[in-house]
Amino acid sequence: MKRLFSLGTILGGCIVIFSSFSMKNKGPVDYVNPYLGNISHLLVPTYPTIHLPNSMLRVYPQRDDYTADVVNGLPVAITSHRGSSAFNISPITGHESDLQSVKKYTYDLEKITPYRYAVFLDEEQVKVDFAPSQQSGIYSFNFEKEGNNYVVINVGNGSLKIDDDGAVSGWQTIIFDGEPRNKIYLYLEAEQEPNKIGVLSTRSLGESRILTEILTDVKKVGGKNKAVVFDFGDSRTIRLRYGISFISEEQAKRNLKREINTYNVDNIAGIGREIWNKTLGKIKVSSDDENDKVLFYTSLYRTYERMINISEDGKYYSAFDGKIHDDEGKPFYTDDWVWDTYRAAHPLRTLIEPEMETFMLQSYIRMAQQSPDGWMPTFPEITGDSHRMNGNHAVAVFIDAYNKGLRDFDLEAAYKSCKAALTEKSLLPWTKVPANELDKFYAEKGYFPALGPGEKETCKDVNLWEKRQPVAVTLGNCYDDWCLSQMANALGKDDDYRFFRQRSLNYRNLFNTKTAFFHPKDSKGNFIEPFDYRFAGGLGARDYYAENNGWVYRWDLQHNITDLISMMNGREQFVHNLNATFREPLGKGKYNFYAQLPDHTGNTGQFSMANEPGLHIPYLYNYAGQPWMTQKRIHTLINQWFRNDLMGISGDEDGGGMSAFVVFSMLGFYPVTPGLPMYVIGSPFFNEATITLSHGKKFRIKAINYSKENKYIQSAKLNGEEWNKPWFSHQDIENGGLLELVMGSHPDYEWGSAEENAPPAFEYTK
Repeated sequence: MKRLFSLGTILGGCIVIFSSFSMKNKGPVDYVNPYLGNISHLLVPTYPTIHLPNSMLRVYPQRDDYTADVVNGLPVAITSHRGSSAFNISPITGHESDLQSVKKYTYDLEKITPYRYAVFLDEEQVKVDFAPSQQSGIYSFNFEKEGNNYVVINVGNGSLKIDDDGAVSGWQTIIFDGEPRNKIYLYLEAEQEPNKIGVLSTRSLGESRILTEILTDVKKVGGKNKAVVFDFGDSRTIRLRYGISFISEEQAKRNLKREINTYNVDNIAGIGREIWNKTLGKIKVSSDDENDKVLFYTSLYRTYERMINISEDGKYYSAFDGKIHDDEGKPFYTDDWVWDTYRAAHPLRTLIEPEMETFMLQSYIRMAQQSPDGWMPTFPEITGDSHRMNGNHAVAVFIDAYNKGLRDFDLEAAYKSCKAALTEKSLLPWTKVPANELDKFYAEKGYFPALGPGEKETCKDVNLWEKRQPVAVTLGNCYDDWCLSQMANALGKDDDYRFFRQRSLNYRNLFNTKTAFFHPKDSKGNFIEPFDYRFAGGLGARDYYAENNGWVYRWDLQHNITDLISMMNGREQFVHNLNATFREPLGKGKYNFYAQLPDHTGNTGQFSMANEPGLHIPYLYNYAGQPWMTQKRIHTLINQWFRNDLMGISGDEDGGGMSAFVVFSMLGFYPVTPGLPMYVIGSPFFNEATITLSHGKKFRIKAINYSKENKYIQSAKLNGEEWNKPWFSHQDIENGGLLELVMGSHPDYEWGSAEENAPPAFEYTK
């Protein structure tokens, strides 16, 4: 039974005091730059998150934007990816009249690693040091100004109280889409006994002013308080530690006591550093380019931000049925935007974290079974299934893991819930309702119908902002149907296998043979005309596509690329169309282009590096006899759009979705079709990389003669045998192995180009 690390237990036998900001021997975590990508081109950027791998406790500075010169108090715990801190801490020097529930600080000397946060609140003159554990954290404050020193603990939509032992406990309701959902609980205690403890209240008398009541008798302080004040007098160094829980205040206290038995930030940060080095060390890379190492290990760190383990002493709270459950020795994970993560983040975990990935699959099944409808979730979060974007791509995660050898989950139960989601629930994006008239049309005609320009919406279930997205919905559902057919085949459900396999070909109904694009049709079967594949569809192209235009969705056919080549009249025309995607001008000035398509950024021509539907596109040359073009594109795109700086990510990093693309691509291969147990070869960025698989087995990628210029594969060997295929199977490497690539500065037009050596598509046999 796998459990959380017990930091208290570790500390009991620990005699070395870690100094984690000044390590002489660099480990993988020392190459992580949490600031990488904190300023986005247009989309939501990355956050400099401090946390342990896949842990419940995550924090980052609460500021309005990276460029803002103030932080809004100090964070305690965010409840979801990109969320705000549920509680807040403000150290303040001065008088009672200076106290604020959440103080805005100017700051300097900020330093963030995955396991530690340090900052100087310069006007307030307070040095801050923080380190996280899995479900608890520790703060140290060093006050430098003369005066009385206070610490204010604040809660938003909730309440705090002071316990008999002088600790602070309380809760906050988590709000989603304006509705209250579950709660997060806090238990917090101080190393020093404060002179006084009180509450901070706000009252409006003409002008809003802050009033405080500082009480020496803590038992008199009760009720629903938004903020609690510790008055430490002239004490200069104050240390706090706390636990969080989704179960109860008592469980938050137990989580703290189990994990942290010290007030020494160095100790906790040192243990966190060891955990991160062990985790990131599952992949070791060799390179003289420090920036490449930073990009690689920062991207790998990003893939461990979610899903998160919310089991607490063998129990967990599920928002899917509002109950506390026994985890039965299998940690419960949630918080996953699977529309993004099925493509590369889950396949990466299947490769290097198979036990954790298995727990996540088991958790998905539990979530479905705890839901009143029994449908497999699409965007499971702390608050339940938020059902964002389109598609039901958890089905891809299950069949990909199963076909790569992960079997410790109930495939029959997963199939039942996935099938229900695909047949009983509406395919409409951004809404979770039973199948309606549009779904009936899809079942009969084989495509989701589009409205013509200016035509009013007739279906009451359509989200008026997100629209129907009929091409994106059709293509995404075709892939999901194919994945479901593979699950049916594995279970011996022959009728279902044939039915969903055939339904997975519905993309043909929207393929316009005259233009070789996937083109929306109205309910009468006519293509919407006139049509511009760059700009049709309004804001975000949502009338027809989803966030990206028709040029990106031209390639949104992951499960049958061979058929796409055929529909485009062969390999030569397929490559011509691929090249055109990277060469077609924007067609408008950037201001107008991005005003209409704000998610379609990171452009190389009409290709969007900034949004997940484009991630597999540069690898498609391998299917049409030009692997060297994939090798060129991958290096060009990584060098253009991913760098070790504040704008170093091209677009939307959804908690590992895009970062996993970088990890795979820099290693030299990529899972184009989750569900097929194989990887398509690209071009590595390292002289050598070693991946630790399950049971300690090693898979090595060795790039002989590699340099920035030598990015083209001249020849290859896999496990000692000559290898002329631009792909390899999971079975080839599951027991370890060696991929040797001889690199050169110019393309070898013959290697991997033979049609019989192309990667498999649709059906796979070893």
